[in-house]
Amino acid sequence: MVKKRPSSGQVRIISGQWRSRKLPIHDLEGLRPTTDRVRETLFNWIANDVRGSRVLDCFAGSGALSLESLSRYASYAKIFELQAQAAKQLVANLATLKCENADVIKGDSLALLANKPAEGFDLVFIDPPFRKSLAEKSIALIDQHQWLKDDALIYVETESEISLLNVPASWEMLKEKKAGQVIYRLYQYSADTETTEADDTSGDTEEEQ
Repeated sequence: MVKKRPSSGQVRIISGQWRSRKLPIHDLEGLRPTTDRVRETLFNWIANDVRGSRVLDCFAGSGALSLESLSRYASYAKIFELQAQAAKQLVANLATLKCENADVIKGDSLALLANKPAEGFDLVFIDPPFRKSLAEKSIALIDQHQWLKDDALIYVETESEISLLNVPASWEMLKEKKAGQVIYRLYQYSADTETTEADDTSGDTEEEQ
């Protein structure tokens, strides 16, 4: 029996130097690119913070979030991806774009996050495969091992049934929005915060139909 090859799709860059470029992605298990609609909302939220930022993409998949950031002149992106085919495609897509200010690291994100980085990041994307309890584990490791610069922004995308997300007291929720089966939140880290609290209803909460 001939093994069926994975079908392919595309990811489209919305804005910036590579605006409207379409790049190939593999149709792999667990690969769930952030939709154009959600990505557009997110980058409207962070429009003034991307240029010159150091970006960490914890569960890259298609690379839609890190590629969009680099298109909008982020200074550097570190990109984690577990699946070999997806990581290889990310390397190829960066080469197609002639982008040299990004590194794709193939490996388990939780293991990679369990190490303190040489330098922190300004913008962090946490968009893991759903229903594997990865979001809160990643959040804890990022906080414990000091992956964030002061005032860093953190984007977390999860399945919509996670209505309460436990985050460090030093993370303030700025935005929250639902779109279909996903809920996505934007936080800001402050090194000066000392009190202990869980994620609450502060910030702007909206729901898309």
